[in-house]
Amino acid sequence: MPPVAQWRAALAAVSPNVQGMFWIALSGLIFSSFMALVRYVGATMDPIQTSFLRYGFGLLFLAPFFVRVRWADVVAANWKLHTVRGLMHGTGVMLWFYAMSRIPLAEVTAIGFTNPVFATIGAALFLREVIRLPRISAVIAGLFGALLIVRPGFAEVDPGAIAMLIAAPIFAASDLIAKVLTRHETGPAVVAYLSVFVTLVTFVPAMMIWRAPTPEEWLLTVAIAGLATLGHLAMMQGFKVGEISAVSSARFLQLLWSALIGYAMFGEAPSIYTWIGSGIIVASALFIAHREGKARQTGRATVEAAQTTRTPPH
Repeated sequence: MPPVAQWRAALAAVSPNVQGMFWIALSGLIFSSFMALVRYVGATMDPIQTSFLRYGFGLLFLAPFFVRVRWADVVAANWKLHTVRGLMHGTGVMLWFYAMSRIPLAEVTAIGFTNPVFATIGAALFLREVIRLPRISAVIAGLFGALLIVRPGFAEVDPGAIAMLIAAPIFAASDLIAKVLTRHETGPAVVAYLSVFVTLVTFVPAMMIWRAPTPEEWLLTVAIAGLATLGHLAMMQGFKVGEISAVSSARFLQLLWSALIGYAMFGEAPSIYTWIGSGIIVASALFIAHREGKARQTGRATVEAAQTTRTPPH
């Protein structure tokens, strides 16, 4: 039996949730590798130009999504919300790429995990969803974890950390808009429209600072776009075969991958404050996910973001 067939047979022999956790863990490793390449390219290329090229090449890799978009999807699309989401997400992407060029990969990843925290706040403010005391406590803990990593007033705050702290709630807002959009539109359509809008939003700033990439930079940006697409495919496969509440915890392995790759490639050793803050953020996110699972079981409203339709900065 060929190695690929053996691998598929071995994976099929385990439970769907274990399969899902494998795919989610793999997506985290791919995303961490993608982030490392972004950081490497960011040493010579402006982050805004890198973000534009990532999404520009990404459109080619997302061709299967565009094929699945029907004309009926285009007619029924809420273009106002898509435009707002595209502007917000494009801004967040540029901030995220800038953060990766400035601060350790583990810090970028950890602060990014505050997404459920900010999504919970946004759901309460804009979607009028009821947030009870246990979840409020988790939100406060998550925000404290992020501040512990940055430590304003106790250590010099890098502009990259500030950029990431601004980007995190922007991406959470993008997720909430995606949640609203997917109530009436298909997932492929939402993914395709966002990719187009982010490319357009980053185009003008990129042209203002544009310089001709070197052959190596061209190859690396193509690899960045390809890894981002592979990471999303692995993540969606994980959510497809397993239960979201069961497999989501595997996403936090990305923090470990980022720390290991950051140390191996750039000599970045996360501080004790990064690890403690990350632990608090992960615990708060897991608690929020647990509360979401219980809410779905009882049929109550949930603030869970549209994970399978989101196109994050990756």
